[in-house]
Amino acid sequence: MQITFKLFATLTDYLPPEARRGNQLTLDVPPDAPIARIIEPYGLPPKLVHLVLVNGRYIAPEARATTTLQEGDVLAIWPPIAGG
Repeated sequence: MQITFKLFATLTDYLPPEARRGNQLTLDVPPDAPIARIIEPYGLPPKLVHLVLVNGRYIAPEARATTTLQEGDVLAIWPPIAGG
């Protein structure tokens, strides 16, 4: 099944070079793949995987190893961001 995978801010550096400008990729993933397994190949440091959303819905850290996606879902990840 296909999903859209988006990385924001400094995490875009973990995308393949051709995807960095648009900050997203279309991925083919198995229907039983949890979020943790989907992002594993990208080598994201766990401390930088701060805000995880599926279709705009927050996924708590303890649920990321078991939450699976549906065809057409959007998985978006942000690092911790400081502002002022």
